[in-house]
Amino acid sequence: MIETNSIISTIATIDNSANKLIVEELKKHNLDGLAPSHGSILVVLYNNEQGVPMSKITHEINKDKSTVTALVNKLEKMELLEKLKNTDDSRSTLVRLTKKGLDTKYIVIDVISTKLLDLTYKGFTEEEKELVCNLLERIKNNFLEK
Repeated sequence: MIETNSIISTIATIDNSANKLIVEELKKHNLDGLAPSHGSILVVLYNNEQGVPMSKITHEINKDKSTVTALVNKLEKMELLEKLKNTDDSRSTLVRLTKKGLDTKYIVIDVISTKLLDLTYKGFTEEEKELVCNLLERIKNNFLEK
């Protein structure tokens, strides 16, 4: 019988294992300056190559402004992105990938994310994948609505 009270511990173990795999893969592809925490920002930028306001990144990845600023600053130092003044709103900063940042897309999305998802869903049917995603989404929403 599964111990249902260990759900948070199970999620934490999955998170730690996934992060370890990501770090190993980043090193293998000479991207060892990147960290798993940069991934969600990169994905937002891969999907918005023209650039996005910092506030959109903060909202989309559900992190506080200071955390996003620190992560963006690190990516800027690595020359993977650039910060620009938003011409539509002078109070806002736009963030967009540089050529070097765009060049990471294949490795991060097609190689690392694919490997991570393949391992995550190994042995799962499509219905099981949908079920686990729906249940985890409900758990996430419980915390967001608290």
